[in-house]
Amino acid sequence: MNTQTILITGATDGVGKLVATGLAKQNNNAFILIHGRDKNKVDKVVNEIKTKTNNNNVEGYVADFSSLNEVRQLAKDVLSRHEAIHILINNAGAGFAAPRYGKDGTETRFTVNYLAPFLLTHLLLPAVQKAAPARIVNVSSAGQSPIHFDDIMLDRNFNGVTAYTQSKLALIMFTIDLAEQLKDKNVTVNALHPGTYLDTNMVQEAGITPLGTAQSGADAEIYLAVSNELNTVTGKYFNVKKQANAHAQANDADARKKLREITLALTGLGERIAV
Repeated sequence: MNTQTILITGATDGVGKLVATGLAKQNNNAFILIHGRDKNKVDKVVNEIKTKTNNNNVEGYVADFSSLNEVRQLAKDVLSRHEAIHILINNAGAGFAAPRYGKDGTETRFTVNYLAPFLLTHLLLPAVQKAAPARIVNVSSAGQSPIHFDDIMLDRNFNGVTAYTQSKLALIMFTIDLAEQLKDKNVTVNALHPGTYLDTNMVQEAGITPLGTAQSGADAEIYLAVSNELNTVTGKYFNVKKQANAHAQANDADARKKLREITLALTGLGERIAV
Protein backbone atom coordinates (compact mmCIF):
# COMPACT_ATOMS: atom_id res chain seq x y z
CA MET A 1 0.00 0.00 0.00
CA ASN A 2 3.06 2.29 0.09
CA THR A 3 2.08 4.79 -2.59
CA GLN A 4 -1.50 3.79 -3.19
CA THR A 5 -4.36 6.17 -3.88
CA ILE A 6 -7.67 5.03 -2.41
CA LEU A 7 -11.08 6.65 -2.95
CA ILE A 8 -13.95 5.84 -0.59
CA THR A 9 -17.35 7.35 -1.37
CA GLY A 10 -19.80 8.09 1.41
CA ALA A 11 -16.95 8.35 3.92
CA THR A 12 -18.06 11.08 6.32
CA ASP A 13 -19.84 8.81 8.79
CA GLY A 14 -20.75 5.22 9.56
CA VAL A 15 -18.98 2.38 7.80
CA GLY A 16 -17.34 4.57 5.16
CA LYS A 17 -15.65 6.79 7.73
CA LEU A 18 -14.33 3.73 9.56
CA VAL A 19 -13.04 2.26 6.29
CA ALA A 20 -11.21 5.50 5.46
CA THR A 21 -9.75 5.68 8.97
CA GLY A 22 -8.68 2.05 8.91
CA LEU A 23 -6.96 2.30 5.54
CA ALA A 24 -5.27 5.58 6.49
CA LYS A 25 -3.98 3.93 9.65
CA GLN A 26 -2.66 0.86 7.82
CA ASN A 27 -0.31 3.03 5.81
CA ASN A 28 0.17 6.73 6.44
CA ASN A 29 1.85 7.15 3.04
CA ALA A 30 -1.28 6.18 1.13
CA PHE A 31 -3.46 8.92 -0.32
CA ILE A 32 -6.93 8.54 1.18
CA LEU A 33 -9.64 10.38 -0.75
CA ILE A 34 -12.92 10.70 1.09
CA HIS A 35 -16.20 11.80 -0.42
CA GLY A 36 -19.31 13.25 1.16
CA ARG A 37 -22.15 15.57 0.19
CA ASP A 38 -21.64 18.24 2.89
CA LYS A 39 -18.44 20.31 2.63
CA ASN A 40 -18.30 21.23 6.31
CA LYS A 41 -18.66 17.59 7.30
CA VAL A 42 -16.08 16.48 4.75
CA ASP A 43 -13.55 19.04 6.02
CA LYS A 44 -14.18 18.00 9.63
CA VAL A 45 -13.72 14.29 8.90
CA VAL A 46 -10.54 14.92 6.87
CA ASN A 47 -9.02 16.63 9.89
CA GLU A 48 -10.27 13.91 12.25
CA ILE A 49 -8.70 11.14 10.19
CA LYS A 50 -5.41 13.02 9.84
CA THR A 51 -5.25 13.46 13.61
CA LYS A 52 -6.19 9.85 14.43
CA THR A 53 -3.87 8.20 11.92
CA ASN A 54 -0.92 10.60 11.43
CA ASN A 55 -1.64 10.35 7.72
CA ASN A 56 -1.50 13.82 6.20
CA ASN A 57 -2.43 12.55 2.73
CA VAL A 58 -6.18 12.66 3.39
CA GLU A 59 -8.24 14.69 0.92
CA GLY A 60 -11.92 15.58 0.84
CA TYR A 61 -14.28 15.76 -2.15
CA VAL A 62 -17.88 16.93 -2.24
CA ALA A 63 -20.76 15.69 -4.41
CA ASP A 64 -24.43 14.86 -3.98
CA PHE A 65 -24.84 11.47 -5.66
CA SER A 66 -28.48 12.18 -6.48
CA SER A 67 -27.07 14.56 -9.11
CA LEU A 68 -25.17 12.92 -11.96
CA ASN A 69 -23.65 16.29 -12.89
CA GLU A 70 -22.09 16.44 -9.43
CA VAL A 71 -20.77 12.91 -9.93
CA ARG A 72 -19.16 14.03 -13.18
CA GLN A 73 -17.58 16.99 -11.42
CA LEU A 74 -16.32 14.72 -8.65
CA ALA A 75 -14.55 12.57 -11.23
CA LYS A 76 -12.96 15.67 -12.77
CA ASP A 77 -11.83 16.92 -9.37
CA VAL A 78 -10.24 13.60 -8.46
CA LEU A 79 -8.54 13.16 -11.83
CA SER A 80 -7.13 16.69 -11.69
CA ARG A 81 -5.06 15.61 -8.67
CA HIS A 82 -4.53 11.87 -9.18
CA GLU A 83 -3.64 10.06 -12.38
CA ALA A 84 -3.83 6.60 -10.81
CA ILE A 85 -6.39 5.12 -8.41
CA HIS A 86 -5.43 1.80 -6.85
CA ILE A 87 -8.61 1.12 -4.90
CA LEU A 88 -12.10 2.49 -5.51
CA ILE A 89 -14.68 1.68 -2.85
CA ASN A 90 -18.21 2.58 -3.94
CA ASN A 91 -19.60 2.79 -0.42
CA ALA A 92 -22.05 5.72 -0.61
CA GLY A 93 -25.68 4.76 -0.41
CA ALA A 94 -29.25 5.89 0.16
CA GLY A 95 -31.47 3.80 2.43
CA PHE A 96 -35.13 2.96 2.81
CA ALA A 97 -35.95 6.30 4.44
CA ALA A 98 -34.26 8.59 1.91
CA PRO A 99 -36.45 11.15 0.07
CA ARG A 100 -38.20 9.66 -2.93
CA TYR A 101 -36.57 12.05 -5.41
CA GLY A 102 -33.10 13.58 -5.45
CA LYS A 103 -31.50 16.60 -7.10
CA ASP A 104 -32.01 15.24 -10.60
CA GLY A 105 -35.68 14.54 -9.95
CA THR A 106 -35.00 10.82 -10.30
CA GLU A 107 -35.67 8.09 -7.74
CA THR A 108 -33.05 8.61 -5.04
CA ARG A 109 -32.06 5.03 -4.25
CA PHE A 110 -31.63 3.93 -7.86
CA THR A 111 -29.62 7.06 -8.65
CA VAL A 112 -27.40 7.12 -5.55
CA ASN A 113 -26.91 3.36 -5.09
CA TYR A 114 -26.48 2.40 -8.72
CA LEU A 115 -26.36 5.11 -11.39
CA ALA A 116 -23.85 7.26 -9.50
CA PRO A 117 -21.28 4.49 -8.84
CA PHE A 118 -21.76 3.16 -12.39
CA LEU A 119 -20.99 6.61 -13.80
CA LEU A 120 -18.18 7.45 -11.38
CA THR A 121 -16.46 4.11 -11.90
CA HIS A 122 -16.44 4.46 -15.66
CA LEU A 123 -15.18 8.04 -15.54
CA LEU A 124 -12.34 6.97 -13.23
CA LEU A 125 -11.60 3.73 -15.06
CA PRO A 126 -8.56 5.00 -17.01
CA ALA A 127 -6.93 5.98 -13.70
CA VAL A 128 -7.86 2.65 -12.12
CA GLN A 129 -6.39 0.71 -15.04
CA LYS A 130 -3.24 2.82 -14.89
CA ALA A 131 -2.80 1.79 -11.24
CA ALA A 132 -3.09 -1.95 -11.94
CA PRO A 133 -3.03 -4.17 -10.01
CA ALA A 134 -6.12 -2.36 -8.75
CA ARG A 135 -9.43 -3.15 -7.10
CA ILE A 136 -13.00 -1.90 -7.26
CA VAL A 137 -15.30 -2.75 -4.35
CA ASN A 138 -19.04 -2.17 -4.69
CA VAL A 139 -21.03 -2.08 -1.47
CA SER A 140 -24.32 -3.83 -2.10
CA SER A 141 -26.71 -5.61 0.26
CA ALA A 142 -28.22 -8.99 1.01
CA GLY A 143 -31.51 -7.24 0.31
CA GLN A 144 -31.94 -7.77 -3.44
CA SER A 145 -34.97 -7.86 -5.73
CA PRO A 146 -35.43 -8.13 -9.52
CA ILE A 147 -35.07 -5.10 -11.75
CA HIS A 148 -38.38 -3.50 -12.79
CA PHE A 149 -37.38 -2.96 -16.39
CA ASP A 150 -40.74 -1.50 -17.41
CA ASP A 151 -40.74 1.02 -14.52
CA ILE A 152 -37.15 1.27 -13.34
CA MET A 153 -37.73 4.39 -11.21
CA LEU A 154 -40.90 2.84 -9.75
CA ASP A 155 -42.93 5.87 -10.79
CA ARG A 156 -46.14 3.84 -11.05
CA ASN A 157 -45.81 1.74 -7.92
CA PHE A 158 -43.27 3.22 -5.54
CA ASN A 159 -42.01 1.37 -2.48
CA GLY A 160 -38.88 2.49 -0.63
CA VAL A 161 -37.75 -1.01 0.28
CA THR A 162 -38.23 -2.31 -3.27
CA ALA A 163 -36.40 0.72 -4.64
CA TYR A 164 -33.48 -0.03 -2.33
CA THR A 165 -33.30 -3.78 -2.98
CA GLN A 166 -33.59 -3.30 -6.75
CA SER A 167 -30.76 -0.77 -6.74
CA LYS A 168 -28.52 -3.11 -4.77
CA LEU A 169 -29.07 -5.99 -7.20
CA ALA A 170 -28.33 -3.63 -10.08
CA LEU A 171 -24.96 -2.87 -8.48
CA ILE A 172 -24.13 -6.57 -8.32
CA MET A 173 -25.11 -7.04 -11.96
CA PHE A 174 -22.79 -4.16 -12.85
CA THR A 175 -20.03 -5.80 -10.80
CA ILE A 176 -20.27 -9.04 -12.77
CA ASP A 177 -20.25 -7.24 -16.14
CA LEU A 178 -17.34 -4.96 -15.27
CA ALA A 179 -15.28 -7.83 -13.88
CA GLU A 180 -15.66 -9.64 -17.19
CA GLN A 181 -14.63 -6.52 -19.14
CA LEU A 182 -11.55 -6.03 -16.96
CA LYS A 183 -10.51 -9.67 -16.55
CA ASP A 184 -7.32 -9.17 -18.59
CA LYS A 185 -6.52 -5.72 -17.16
CA ASN A 186 -5.30 -6.78 -13.69
CA VAL A 187 -8.25 -4.99 -12.09
CA THR A 188 -10.62 -6.95 -9.86
CA VAL A 189 -14.23 -5.99 -9.21
CA ASN A 190 -16.25 -7.49 -6.36
CA ALA A 191 -19.41 -6.64 -4.43
CA LEU A 192 -20.37 -7.29 -0.84
CA HIS A 193 -23.08 -7.16 1.76
CA PRO A 194 -21.18 -5.61 4.69
CA GLY A 195 -23.61 -6.86 7.32
CA THR A 196 -27.27 -6.77 8.27
CA TYR A 197 -28.67 -3.60 9.88
CA LEU A 198 -25.36 -2.24 11.09
CA ASP A 199 -25.34 0.57 13.63
CA THR A 200 -25.26 3.48 11.18
CA ASN A 201 -27.23 6.68 10.63
CA MET A 202 -28.95 5.10 7.63
CA VAL A 203 -30.32 2.24 9.73
CA GLN A 204 -31.29 4.47 12.62
CA GLU A 205 -33.09 6.93 10.34
CA ALA A 206 -35.14 4.02 8.99
CA GLY A 207 -36.26 3.25 12.56
CA ILE A 208 -34.55 -0.15 12.54
CA THR A 209 -32.83 -1.62 15.59
CA PRO A 210 -29.17 -2.27 14.69
CA LEU A 211 -28.05 -5.90 14.68
CA GLY A 212 -24.32 -5.35 14.17
CA THR A 213 -21.54 -2.81 14.55
CA ALA A 214 -20.42 -0.38 11.90
CA GLN A 215 -16.86 -1.56 12.54
CA SER A 216 -17.69 -5.11 11.45
CA GLY A 217 -18.95 -3.72 8.14
CA ALA A 218 -15.81 -1.63 7.77
CA ASP A 219 -13.66 -4.69 8.42
CA ALA A 220 -15.45 -6.54 5.61
CA GLU A 221 -14.95 -3.68 3.13
CA ILE A 222 -11.28 -3.37 4.04
CA TYR A 223 -10.90 -7.14 3.58
CA LEU A 224 -12.23 -6.94 0.02
CA ALA A 225 -10.07 -3.89 -0.66
CA VAL A 226 -6.67 -5.14 0.49
CA SER A 227 -6.62 -8.83 1.45
CA ASN A 228 -3.98 -10.83 -0.39
CA GLU A 229 -6.40 -13.77 -0.37
CA LEU A 230 -8.45 -11.94 -3.00
CA ASN A 231 -5.66 -10.89 -5.35
CA THR A 232 -7.15 -12.84 -8.27
CA VAL A 233 -10.79 -13.06 -7.19
CA THR A 234 -13.14 -11.01 -9.36
CA GLY A 235 -16.80 -10.80 -10.34
CA LYS A 236 -17.96 -12.25 -7.03
CA TYR A 237 -20.53 -11.32 -4.40
CA PHE A 238 -19.61 -11.63 -0.74
CA ASN A 239 -21.81 -11.87 2.32
CA VAL A 240 -19.49 -10.00 4.69
CA LYS A 241 -16.19 -11.89 4.10
CA LYS A 242 -17.54 -15.08 2.51
CA GLN A 243 -18.41 -15.66 -1.14
CA ALA A 244 -22.16 -16.11 -1.54
CA ASN A 245 -24.84 -16.36 -4.19
CA ALA A 246 -26.60 -13.20 -5.26
CA HIS A 247 -30.21 -13.09 -6.52
CA ALA A 248 -30.62 -15.33 -9.57
CA GLN A 249 -31.18 -12.38 -11.90
CA ALA A 250 -27.56 -11.36 -11.37
CA ASN A 251 -26.52 -14.41 -13.38
CA ASP A 252 -28.92 -13.69 -16.25
CA ALA A 253 -26.74 -12.31 -19.05
CA ASP A 254 -29.76 -11.01 -20.98
CA ALA A 255 -31.03 -9.13 -17.93
CA ARG A 256 -27.59 -7.63 -17.34
CA LYS A 257 -27.40 -6.52 -20.98
CA LYS A 258 -30.85 -4.91 -20.75
CA LEU A 259 -29.89 -3.12 -17.55
CA ARG A 260 -26.64 -1.94 -19.09
CA GLU A 261 -28.43 -0.46 -22.11
CA ILE A 262 -30.89 1.42 -19.88
CA THR A 263 -28.03 2.62 -17.68
CA LEU A 264 -26.00 3.92 -20.61
CA ALA A 265 -28.98 5.99 -21.69
CA LEU A 266 -29.66 7.31 -18.19
CA THR A 267 -26.02 8.25 -17.53
CA GLY A 268 -25.32 9.58 -21.03
CA LEU A 269 -22.19 7.46 -21.33
CA GLY A 270 -23.08 5.76 -24.58
CA GLU A 271 -20.10 4.09 -26.21
CA ARG A 272 -17.60 6.01 -24.09
CA ILE A 273 -17.31 3.15 -21.65
CA ALA A 274 -15.62 0.70 -24.03
CA VAL A 275 -12.73 -0.83 -22.10
